[in-house]
Amino acid sequence: MPHPSSLIAKNMILPIYAYGQPVLKKVADDIDKDYPGLQQLIADMWETMYASEGVGLAAPQVGHSIRLFVMDSHKKPEDLKEGEVDKGIKRICINALRIDEFGNPFTFEEGCLSIPDIRGDVDRPDTIRIRYLDENFEQQEETFTELNARVVQHEYDHLEGILFTERLKPIKRQLIKRKLEKIKEGRIKVEYKMKFAKR
Repeated sequence: MPHPSSLIAKNMILPIYAYGQPVLKKVADDIDKDYPGLQQLIADMWETMYASEGVGLAAPQVGHSIRLFVMDSHKKPEDLKEGEVDKGIKRICINALRIDEFGNPFTFEEGCLSIPDIRGDVDRPDTIRIRYLDENFEQQEETFTELNARVVQHEYDHLEGILFTERLKPIKRQLIKRKLEKIKEGRIKVEYKMKFAKR
């Protein structure tokens, strides 16, 4: 009989669904703790996010239209300036619901693992409050600010079927149209596994 540890599935790096995949445009569904393979999916999402050097990853980006995202906004020690305090956070958010969004709007350049090689300035309020379930399915209510808010807002948008490119200024949206078509068709080089719409 195999050792019990060998029966535990190893974490996998999942392919990230690229721009043009229908799952990225759906409003995701709530789940309960009996969702099949949930703990493995969460473990695989962490593995996938770190392997692709992201700070957040939503379940629709790996083909599951469910309200789940993971995030880790901690900076690498070598990226911290002298005397800088790391304000990053690590969270698993299930069935997230936005309660409020407020504060001063600020502009920040965003990118997305589902839309490689495209970055652009997005205006968002600097504070968001959400209610969510943690990995133990215990309800949490939390306010996020500044860059942590930015990561939550970006991942929350994925649960609503909204991509950051839709929040770009019209001129920028026009400029990236051809690039988006190339991504849809898989005519790009990426350092991580992707699943393209037209391949």
